[in-house]
Amino acid sequence: MSLINLQKKIGVTADGAFGPGTFKRAAAYYKLSPNRAAHFFAQTAHESGNFKAFSENLNYSVKGLRGTFGKYFPTSLSAQMYARQPQRIANRVYANRMGNGDAASGDGWKYRGRGALQLTGKETYQAFANYIGRPDIMDNPDLVATELAFESALWFFDRNKLWSICDQGINERTIHALSSRINGSKNPHGLDDRRAKTKKYATWA
Repeated sequence: MSLINLQKKIGVTADGAFGPGTFKRAAAYYKLSPNRAAHFFAQTAHESGNFKAFSENLNYSVKGLRGTFGKYFPTSLSAQMYARQPQRIANRVYANRMGNGDAASGDGWKYRGRGALQLTGKETYQAFANYIGRPDIMDNPDLVATELAFESALWFFDRNKLWSICDQGINERTIHALSSRINGSKNPHGLDDRRAKTKKYATWA
């Protein structure tokens, strides 16, 4: 739905398909240079599973919890108590950090990852809400997964000074540097996909 929301916003056929028409119109709408647009939409496409997932999926199995959140679930028994319970998982693993209250506050679930680049945590939502002048986000954080999915990602690029990397062109070094900053790893996950998308979208500019 978020891609369809974007297409409606920019005035193209809202068919949920991301092609050259949507790319060009979105780049113009957000005033992105060709290089910035190629990088931005490649990274958001990868992070959102080709613009399909705009809200964090926390429906983990025991194995998934142990592998992803081992710090919070050090044993299979502890993981078993939370497996396949997304709301309880979020409230446990995101409690008392990123501006969230304790597990009982429900902040972990309320401010779980949303948007094209998964904003997470009450502090981050508040910072974005302040930036865009939308205090209603704090009471209705699902706005970040729908109406403001791409605006939140643009803010992420602004906040983390990523545009200067995009401006260095479409090349291996730049794609790797940007991917590392977004993924938080020297060996970013899905680098091949990010690279392929960036180069593909650059031909649409």
